[in-house]
Amino acid sequence: MKAMILAAGFGTRLKPLTIGLPKPMFPVLNRPLLEHTLNFLSSQGIQDIIVNVHHLPEKIVEYFGDGTDFGVRLQFSREEEILGTAGGLKKAQSFLEKETFLVLNSDVLADINFDSVLKFHKEKNSCLTLVVRQDDEPEKYRPIHLANNCRISRFVDASIKHPTTNIQRVMFTGIQIMEPEIFSRIPANKFCGTTEDIFPTMIEKGLPIYGHLHEKYWIDMGTRETYIQAQTDALEGRLALKTSPSKNPEGPLVVPPVHIGRDCEISNDAQVGPHAVLGDGCRLRSGAVVENSILWEGATIGSDASIKNSIIGKSVAIENGAQVVDTSI
Repeated sequence: MKAMILAAGFGTRLKPLTIGLPKPMFPVLNRPLLEHTLNFLSSQGIQDIIVNVHHLPEKIVEYFGDGTDFGVRLQFSREEEILGTAGGLKKAQSFLEKETFLVLNSDVLADINFDSVLKFHKEKNSCLTLVVRQDDEPEKYRPIHLANNCRISRFVDASIKHPTTNIQRVMFTGIQIMEPEIFSRIPANKFCGTTEDIFPTMIEKGLPIYGHLHEKYWIDMGTRETYIQAQTDALEGRLALKTSPSKNPEGPLVVPPVHIGRDCEISNDAQVGPHAVLGDGCRLRSGAVVENSILWEGATIGSDASIKNSIIGKSVAIENGAQVVDTSI
């Protein structure tokens, strides 16, 4: 099975950090988010992958190349003008149209077995299977109505003509399996969304669209809070990620769990953690505190400065005594 990773977006919710770095390149335990996704796909035998790119594409293309170093065969679909999720799919049609394929958002990490989703998809004779999950507040993600037989009966204000009364409200995870017939429903060279334009029409036509209920780990790293939370989950073992060993120094107060990159300079009376990730070459001066925060490569935290629940960008310097809370810089 081939896969497409949707990575062309602007990452608006994570500005200002995305102004200079596309979200797929955001470090997660000091490796790009997209690298973790490729590792996960490769571990399940999915090696033929296409990634659509638009915002700062060269930063992605130059790092990953043809995918050889990451155990995959990688292609890129460059969008000169952003096309939306469905438009991006249409542009990649020649790569995907020969067989059933997987599509996933680039900012999602999940503990999921794609073979089990594919088996479900085939057993249901589905033309589109959305991986869904229960959530205390499904309205945050535009809720889906799922019938007892897992048929999707309502999605983004569209419904089949005779929906069942036995339903549960779930949310879409950004992971889906599709049949090539979907390409006939997407206009070419036009901005078009799957959840906004294509899926609702398919629901209204009564096409066989099902939801595979996912009950294990899942997170969407589209906000500062969830980006930090994903790394906290990885530090605590709830999310398995391939990464380099932490370089925990002797002397400074290190409150685990933490992950510290190479060549960091940390004062003996600085505090790192809990739930802190330091990129390579970070510097913490005397009395600095970094807690529940992510420092990108080369960040410097001044004397007696405190960083909590925040993201500090590459090579950013925080002045002495600063109190940084709930912020991205």
